Amino acid sequence: MAAARTIIVAGAGIGGLTAALSLAAKGFRVIVLEKAERLEEAGAGLQLSPNASRILVDLGLRSRLAPRAVTPEAINIMSARAGGEIARLPLGEAASLRAGAPYWVMHRADLQAALQAQVNDHPDIDLRLGCQFEDVTSHARGLTVVQRRGNARQQELAVALVGADGIWSAVRNHLFPEVQPQFSGLIAWRGTLDATTLPREYTAPRVQLWMGPDAHLVAYPISAARQINVVAIVPGTWNRPGWSVPGDANELKSAFASQDWPAMARMLIGAVDGWRRWALFTLPDLGEWTDGAVALLGDAAHAMLPFAAQGAGMAIEDAAVLAKCLSESPGDNIAGIPAALKRYGRQRRGRVLRVQRAARQQGRIYHLTGPLALARDLAIKAMGPQRMLARQDWIYDWRV
Repeated sequence: MAAARTIIVAGAGIGGLTAALSLAAKGFRVIVLEKAERLEEAGAGLQLSPNASRILVDLGLRSRLAPRAVTPEAINIMSARAGGEIARLPLGEAASLRAGAPYWVMHRADLQAALQAQVNDHPDIDLRLGCQFEDVTSHARGLTVVQRRGNARQQELAVALVGADGIWSAVRNHLFPEVQPQFSGLIAWRGTLDATTLPREYTAPRVQLWMGPDAHLVAYPISAARQINVVAIVPGTWNRPGWSVPGDANELKSAFASQDWPAMARMLIGAVDGWRRWALFTLPDLGEWTDGAVALLGDAAHAMLPFAAQGAGMAIEDAAVLAKCLSESPGDNIAGIPAALKRYGRQRRGRVLRVQRAARQQGRIYHLTGPLALARDLAIKAMGPQRMLARQDWIYDWRV
């Protein structure tokens, strides 16, 4: 395929691989550069609400994902102050049918493996592992992208470059070197455990959200319900970059040792043998996601707190909109690429900012203490499950 239809994607995470598949579906040739020698699990579980899952289904991934995904029956909202459940938001197959796409929870590695397998099967996508983005220059014929493998450098001609290389993005640093990730003051701890090690009532196909004083806890099944994913969010000062740093289990247990936390929540924490942790960083609003024929996508553009469970979802949405905007650029008209990318940024920025705000607000609500926690619990009970669920419609019902 001619270089005039070649797009280079830096980063083979969820956003980058989805972008490659979305662009290839629109007739582009795609080269994906990934500095890692092989794709490995980074993080544990993730939630894919219908706004994201319908894009993956449309890309032909249902048969690869469905056997490993779990469709939760409900989201159980639990209050440490109240000692147990205060609301149960119904999901399940009925909710999936209403939304026209499934609500899935799964292991991040299962999603990445499915995306990689789909990419490997596509004749117009070239996934280059152990090969990283180094530089880009623009000219009349488009872009020249410099990539490096070990000490060897190679140049590639392309019409566009997409930076999907995460919060510490090299592409973003090239475009906007003054923009740096900001530590949120929160640390996420994650662990998994075999579902058979827990009593039956702890392993139902549901998402459990425990809200407590200055911390919260999320648990749900992954890997075809054989494992339980547990994530705890606590304040702290440790802020090293990275997604998978070993953590001392005793440190986390002490954070949940207070009698403010019911026995069920403390049991979940105690059941995990090996914890990994990552400091939660966010990005300030960039204002612009593009510069000429270079665009940012996913965490590279809008890393956010995970409290709306939409980090992966927003990257997947970005990929679909990016491909649509570029496909609407006439023929092989290189001159039209920057305008198409600007449309992509304009279409995405407002929605993503709203989701970022919702995530920050959710975090504050989860961590309330004292009388404010009581008021929160009473408000959730008064609202009822259907109204609570309806508050998510603006996220879940989105379509390209």
